[in-house]
Amino acid sequence: MIKLTPILLILLYAAAMWFFSVWRMRAELNAKSSPLTHPRLVPMLERLGRAMDLPPIRAHVYEIAPVNGLAAPDGRIFLTRGFLDRLDKGEVTEAELASVIAHELGHVAHGHTRRRMVDFAGQNVIRVVLAGTLGRILPGIGGWIANLAAAAVAARLSRQDEFEADAFASALMVKAGLGTGPQKSLFRKLEGLAGTRAATPAWLLSHPKTEARIAAIETLESRWGLR
Repeated sequence: MIKLTPILLILLYAAAMWFFSVWRMRAELNAKSSPLTHPRLVPMLERLGRAMDLPPIRAHVYEIAPVNGLAAPDGRIFLTRGFLDRLDKGEVTEAELASVIAHELGHVAHGHTRRRMVDFAGQNVIRVVLAGTLGRILPGIGGWIANLAAAAVAARLSRQDEFEADAFASALMVKAGLGTGPQKSLFRKLEGLAGTRAATPAWLLSHPKTEARIAAIETLESRWGLR
């Protein structure tokens, strides 16, 4: 038990940090969001709801400029004001934003937020154990290698989540009669929409490459007899 104490302390610390992060995110979203009532998107929310035999999907607007969508730990779905501004400018379509909402619903349906809590704790264990071990073998760079390894694990798990959410969104978009075309066309626009072509936006770094995401959707289309 004594040997396990440091790991248990790491897990408890990771859990505390996770819950603090969730609390802070909830407070931020509550302060800077409102229900999504954009007249061009309300019909999309209704179509997605009907496709799941549910009332219209409820979503919210997160009042920040960057282009993004997110699923909060409490299951709420958000589109940023930046995304809605791009809709009003004609740079994205209603169906493309419906695919973002469908994707975030996929994260909720698969329980990715809860799973990330477990993963976050595991990554901290990996980081601390490797840093302690490698620090003795490779003084000065052992900690750096440990952080790199933990980040690689986190990125791999995040990419897995994105593929699962993409597949959910594809199925929902097809059932809603919107097809996968809007989903794929938005992927091709994302880096440009995020405001830079010279470098990948930070929030895309942990996501799969655009080509891989589109290829995965087209594999599903073939499986479903849509190609």
